[in-house]
Amino acid sequence: MLTILEAIQKTTGYFERKGIESARVNAELLLAEVLGKKRLELYLSYDQPLKENEMNKYRSVIARRGKFEPLQYIIGHTEFFGYKICVDQSVLIPRPESEVLIEMVIDDFGDKENLTLLDIGTGSGCLSIALAKKLNNVHITAVDISYKAARLAEYNAKINEIADKIKFLTADINSIVSGDVNDQYDIVISNPPYVSLADFQNLQPEIKDYEPKNAVTDNEDGYSFYKKIAAFSQKALKTGGALYLETGQGMAPGVEKILEINNFSNLKVRKDYLDIERVIKGIRT
Repeated sequence: MLTILEAIQKTTGYFERKGIESARVNAELLLAEVLGKKRLELYLSYDQPLKENEMNKYRSVIARRGKFEPLQYIIGHTEFFGYKICVDQSVLIPRPESEVLIEMVIDDFGDKENLTLLDIGTGSGCLSIALAKKLNNVHITAVDISYKAARLAEYNAKINEIADKIKFLTADINSIVSGDVNDQYDIVISNPPYVSLADFQNLQPEIKDYEPKNAVTDNEDGYSFYKKIAAFSQKALKTGGALYLETGQGMAPGVEKILEINNFSNLKVRKDYLDIERVIKGIRT
């Protein structure tokens, strides 16, 4: 039988040959999940032999990762803004760059009370959950087109002990933006599908083959949801309310123009840790 260290080394080599990024980290996290340990605990048990059933489980998850299934789907969870978020193929995997949106909202509204917030396209619920944890007495409505996604987001809110602050709804964005909602929200947030259909074909297999397509691409030029959300938010936000939109690399100028056309003022852009313009904020006038 292989020891923990030997299993990690063999798996790392396999993943490297497959072209999987962060091969060693992937190997360690998968084995930690199989053994029910924290990753750091593996370092204290390198000489421990793996049992046959443990090795069989490890081979199974290695095979899945070798087919480029995302690590987060295999282990069933990830971390976002310090909170555990369960994920499956019904939702987009939360990414660190989305935390910029959370930080921006907290900077602007962290000292406010009795806020109302709408999260369009909530997916796993990660944005709503982080803001429900960090904002004072906030009331959040989180909407997604996928019933499975909305139910998973609801579960994530429960395990993070924040379910009483968030109402999860299943609805198509087109029905949301055509609704008669006026002066209702202090904040609207969204990380919409912004990959163009042309660019979608060139994405890495982890995204293209596994993450929900309707959460990645708008099947158009990448800007269609920004136009709908901006027009809707001009009605749905209270005067002085703020709209926060996550954007893709190189898209910020185009999204800014959309907000300007829809009469948003005081536009601000914040970069992520890779120096990419990631979140755009506009104020309803």
